[in-house]
Amino acid sequence: MQQTLSKFFLLLTACLVLAGAAYAQDASRYAIIPKPVKLTPAKGQFKLDAKTQIVLGSSAPDLKTATDFLVNLVENSAGYKLNYSAGAKKNTITFALDNSITNDEGYKLDVTKKGIKVTSKTAKGAFLAIQTLRQLMPAAIEQKNAGLKKIEVPAVSIEDAPRFAYRGMMLDVARHFQPIDFVKRYIDLLAFYKINTFHFHLTEDQGWRIEIKKYPKLQEIAAWRNETLVGHSRDKEKNFDGKRHGGYYTQEELKDLVKYAQDRFITIIPEIEMPGHSRAALAAYPELGCKDSTYTVATTWGVFKDIYCPNENTFTFLEDVLTEVMAIFPSKYIHIGGDEAPKDAWKKSAYAQGLISYHGLKDEHGLQSYFIRRMEKFLNSKGRAIIGWDEILEGGLAPNATVMSWRGEKGGIAAAKERHDVIMTPNSHLYFDHYQTKEGRKAEPLAIGGFSPLEKVYSYNPVPAVLTPEEAKHVLGVQANLWTEYIPTKEHVEHMAFPRACALAEVAWTPVAAKDYADFTQRLGQNLKHLDALQVNYSTYHQNQPAAASVSQANSK
Repeated sequence: MQQTLSKFFLLLTACLVLAGAAYAQDASRYAIIPKPVKLTPAKGQFKLDAKTQIVLGSSAPDLKTATDFLVNLVENSAGYKLNYSAGAKKNTITFALDNSITNDEGYKLDVTKKGIKVTSKTAKGAFLAIQTLRQLMPAAIEQKNAGLKKIEVPAVSIEDAPRFAYRGMMLDVARHFQPIDFVKRYIDLLAFYKINTFHFHLTEDQGWRIEIKKYPKLQEIAAWRNETLVGHSRDKEKNFDGKRHGGYYTQEELKDLVKYAQDRFITIIPEIEMPGHSRAALAAYPELGCKDSTYTVATTWGVFKDIYCPNENTFTFLEDVLTEVMAIFPSKYIHIGGDEAPKDAWKKSAYAQGLISYHGLKDEHGLQSYFIRRMEKFLNSKGRAIIGWDEILEGGLAPNATVMSWRGEKGGIAAAKERHDVIMTPNSHLYFDHYQTKEGRKAEPLAIGGFSPLEKVYSYNPVPAVLTPEEAKHVLGVQANLWTEYIPTKEHVEHMAFPRACALAEVAWTPVAAKDYADFTQRLGQNLKHLDALQVNYSTYHQNQPAAASVSQANSK
């Protein structure tokens, strides 16, 4: 009996070893992030070479923006240009549209020894399939002039579609300005991981980053601060670098950026903060404030009491600004901020108090609601919709507003229960300005605080269990935020964003039941070779952190 048991355990151990080896091999062979909904491995590979041709089905002429991305990718690395052909039968990459695919971003990808076939409902789906195909290719595909004569793609069959329609990343360029070329690189990296929305935080107390032709002082004054705090705002001793910092994007640069993002099927949502976080604008146009004062562009971090006065001059200014913003950005949504707006100035303002009385508002929170509703009405009249941080719930939510829930999930839950659309972006899991190790400042570059390691990001489920199925439909998706008070350089931005953005991508795309952190990290190890080839300065802290046995999905629906 004991001998039989010994043989059994030996056999079981052998099976587990083989299963582990097969698991690791699959993770290496199909290192796709985010994990596809359905992936069926196959033997062999397709060898793409200079003779490979792209075939667009007769119903798919509008796929060329997507397929040109593939052509440029291969030409950049391999040095040869894939040609289009209408009638080629062998050694082809064929694209076709299929209306039976229900999701606009859904696709099917079939790779055999003979060729590759991509089927999608839309051009957007085809582009996303190309990102999957790109991740299946050797990492050298990312390098210029890598000299790849043949590009081997492992055989596979994939059926895929995202869990959420909104998959976002934010970048704050107001605290620390970044050059437009880096913003394009950031967008490239989002596209690689199928993140389809770029939230562009353009105005703050510390700087105004968008050219507004009607108000030139925004470029001359608001875009520049005299110096910047060195160290943390909580440090007892305050030191400054004595260096003027700033910059802004011209409207032509931003229009070019919009086109660049559109070619990668990414929507840019601009954010113009109001009524708080407005000190830079007030430094340029102090008459928009509630007091007679000289304002300066902030040189430290935190929440300031300076706020737009809710008078007609302010509304005219903001409507003029938003008119120029809308001429640049065609997005359905315009983000109007609404967060961290202290009411001290309104409490002291005779005009603000008179407005509260005239409109029968409850208090200053009601006045903020009035402010937001008025801006929403203007944007709605232009065919646009607003997104605001969850503070816009205070005093009553504007009728058609979408809420971005950052102070945990409470605001998002409240909005969804009122049948308002929600983007989940809680600071508990999705603030990428937080530290990535428990040691924090002792082991990492200076950050704002907090602790959001890779596994914690991966564990997040954007649909709270307390929502009914009908309420849950109002959770449009998920976003991570990268605030840059303590992130001055593009290298530091990459260090904070990646690989946590990889985890975000899987949170946003992959069904909860298919998520597995151990599997994710196996794929990530191989996938990051692409970022190595792109010379992305991603962090490696996750390599030294022991993973939990499994990621809890206890709050999943």
